[in-house]
Amino acid sequence: MKKLISYPISVIYYLCFGLTLVIFHPIQWVCFHVFGYQAHKISVDYLNFFLVLCTRLLGTSYQFDNVESIPKNVPLIFVSNHQSMYDIIAMIWFFRRFHCKFVSKKELGSGIPSVSFNLRHGGSALIDRSDPKQAIPAIKNLSEYIEKHNRSAVIFPEGTRSKTGMPKEFAQSGFKILCKYAPSAYIVPISINNSWKIVKYGFFPLGIGNHLTFVVHTPLEVKNYDFAELMHKTEAAVVQGIKI
Repeated sequence: MKKLISYPISVIYYLCFGLTLVIFHPIQWVCFHVFGYQAHKISVDYLNFFLVLCTRLLGTSYQFDNVESIPKNVPLIFVSNHQSMYDIIAMIWFFRRFHCKFVSKKELGSGIPSVSFNLRHGGSALIDRSDPKQAIPAIKNLSEYIEKHNRSAVIFPEGTRSKTGMPKEFAQSGFKILCKYAPSAYIVPISINNSWKIVKYGFFPLGIGNHLTFVVHTPLEVKNYDFAELMHKTEAAVVQGIKI
């Protein structure tokens, strides 16, 4: 019955979602090209505010725990499991004070109104997963950027989204580059729960009535650990916070 109800709701949701992307695309363009970074940042924040608002049509609610433990005015590397695109929407809005930039696959850098423009011009790293030589300098540039400006990078070391919520093994390479070139950063492990349930049927219909939780774990200062220990502690923190 719940799935049946989700069909008409999903249609309404996608209409609102698509309209939001189309409306904010020219707004972003003007903000970026006329007024610069800060105006563009605000436009992206409110794009994602309205995208989060759209998910309310699906009965989606959000909970962020331990946000107060995140250090301020330092470079940050958010490391999280990845369950759906709704992870990203929520993090951009609810972590807007930290200026989140993403390590994302290059395919998302074209063809998607608003989203592609922000990935290309907002400071994120677009990488070609089939070409490690291209990925290294892209992630290095992002590391140096957050180090210089005290902003944050978000990386999902699983690489691809978990379709069932079960965590996948973390890859080390991108995370290692971020740590190497942002030596004063803090690692902030985050466990995301229930985001996968929105797309448990695929992209249509969407799951309704889901409560998404984002649990922030104790930050780890990069310079206090060798990479192997940092990797182990980060992955362990993320995985232990995932509820299946």
